[in-house]
Amino acid sequence: MTNIAVLLSGCGVFDGSEIHESVLTLLSLSKAGADYQCFAPDMEQLHVVNHLTGQVESGAVRNVLVESARIARGEIKDCNSLDVTQFDALILPGGFGAAKNLCNFATNGSECSINPDVAAFISEFVLSKKPVGFICISPVMIPLLYGHGAKGTIGTDKDTAEAFTLMGGEHQNANVHEIVVDEVNKVVSTPAYMLAGSIAEAHSGIEKLVAKVLAMA
Repeated sequence: MTNIAVLLSGCGVFDGSEIHESVLTLLSLSKAGADYQCFAPDMEQLHVVNHLTGQVESGAVRNVLVESARIARGEIKDCNSLDVTQFDALILPGGFGAAKNLCNFATNGSECSINPDVAAFISEFVLSKKPVGFICISPVMIPLLYGHGAKGTIGTDKDTAEAFTLMGGEHQNANVHEIVVDEVNKVVSTPAYMLAGSIAEAHSGIEKLVAKVLAMA
């Protein structure tokens, strides 16, 4: 049976993994008959956001791995424990945690870098030439991981697309129902809540991304 790693970045759209995107990814994998294992880095979040008010909670500290365990129902591993030989592919849901915790795109834009533990984790799949799916804002890491000319999409946001290009990627606009496939690098991306106006719209692209990743695996 196909076994897929899913990399989370916390719990909550404003400071961690987008919960709908994460659950839709796991649901699509399960419905397709694939096994999955959730992972997250054992590190402090950039900050903690009150999701009712939208305000940063001054002085609050939360751990990315501990928070991600909420989505995974406790079945989660530190990304440093990866044995890539046990997995056929990787998928990264979005949410601001992908741009704040997994990398620092939210604060540094096109001058961003990926957390070293996260970079090492994803690079295991890159070097093994295994397919990787990037959802929502997580595709901003594609150029840093795959180098010049790597294809991907964050939807249609002009500023983010320009940053993607500045980092050496080849951005392709896509609507919420579409996926962009880089066949050479075995990379699949979809906008999800970069554009989605509903959970049903987010599901449309995510389901297609999961299906393509599984087909490539």
